Amino acid sequence: MTEKGTRHYKIACIKGDGIGPEVINEAIKVTEKAAEMFGFTVEWTDLPYGARHYLETGEVLPDEALNVIEKHHALLLGAIGDPSVKPGILEQGILLKLRFHFDQYVNLRPAKSFPQVPLPVKADAVDIVVVRENTEDFYIGLGGRWNEGQGECNLNLERNSYNMTGHLKLELTPSYSAAAQVGVATEGAVRRITAYACKTARARGEDTITLASKSNALSWIYGFWEDVSKDEAEKHGMKLQVANVDALCYHLVRDPSKWGVILTPNMFGDIVSDLLAGIAGGLGVAAGANIGDGLSMFEPVHGSAPDIAGTGKANPVAAILSAGLMLQHLGEEEASKAVEKAVRSYLEGASKEKLPWEFGGQASTETVGDWIAKEIQP
Repeated sequence: MTEKGTRHYKIACIKGDGIGPEVINEAIKVTEKAAEMFGFTVEWTDLPYGARHYLETGEVLPDEALNVIEKHHALLLGAIGDPSVKPGILEQGILLKLRFHFDQYVNLRPAKSFPQVPLPVKADAVDIVVVRENTEDFYIGLGGRWNEGQGECNLNLERNSYNMTGHLKLELTPSYSAAAQVGVATEGAVRRITAYACKTARARGEDTITLASKSNALSWIYGFWEDVSKDEAEKHGMKLQVANVDALCYHLVRDPSKWGVILTPNMFGDIVSDLLAGIAGGLGVAAGANIGDGLSMFEPVHGSAPDIAGTGKANPVAAILSAGLMLQHLGEEEASKAVEKAVRSYLEGASKEKLPWEFGGQASTETVGDWIAKEIQP
């Protein structure tokens, strides 16, 4: 907030790689128009991290950058990844580092259908939200790989809410090369993500959440998830139904209209949310948020698409919808609703050639952003 009492937000911005800068520029444009229409201001801090910065400096995301980002209200992130950089370096060094450092325990993935965006399934409309636990499960990076029949690794983990220490030692007879990946679920993490899912469902006027599980095959970790999340849901007066993740994917394709809020462990959420992005019409309309009790991060789900970078064919809608999620998180509810309404209004009224290339049109990235910004109304 400024001294005059106006609503003022400092937003850090990592535009990233490939089409990232192109789509984020349009998200900034739409956010600025929403700020103008709804009486707040935004101050942007552009940070250079991504493939080019890494190749030029050898630096991925230094700790001092985290200190800079922490002084902002939110982070808007473009796409990360480039063929010139080995897979995993940027994803783990930027995306996962940000999520874990700021304890962004919610990965929020709405899947909504939009006008003139064809659905690949038999459904009139899709409106589902995946609430994915974002800090544990098999994404914690613990494990090892070895070329002989004996191996060991440390199982040390630091989180904002706890520290874990341990050691894994395995011996195979006869001697084979092998690998092990360790998944972890803690009561505190499961309870807080379940509480967030319950809050999300209640805001949608729903009384039930669905947990994606697989306790019939992985009984220790996902049986624990079922027990804890059921207890937490009951505390919030919410019903919890459990669905094996493979069966859930089958039924989502058959009839997505039956589902509302889906609560998932980290790995299943990664899979289910991408499936739903496809069901809802594609990654071009797939917004995403990484939310914690401190600084939160907002990003379109799609990748960097280096093959179309610089061509003007990138679809900025997902980035614009992600900025809308950011405004909602900042408490600018009316502005957030206006952003989604503007996207719907543009898509509904656009002639075929005025649609993004992804949807069969010929509109450039910048032109799409211009048209959506013009639709922002108080």
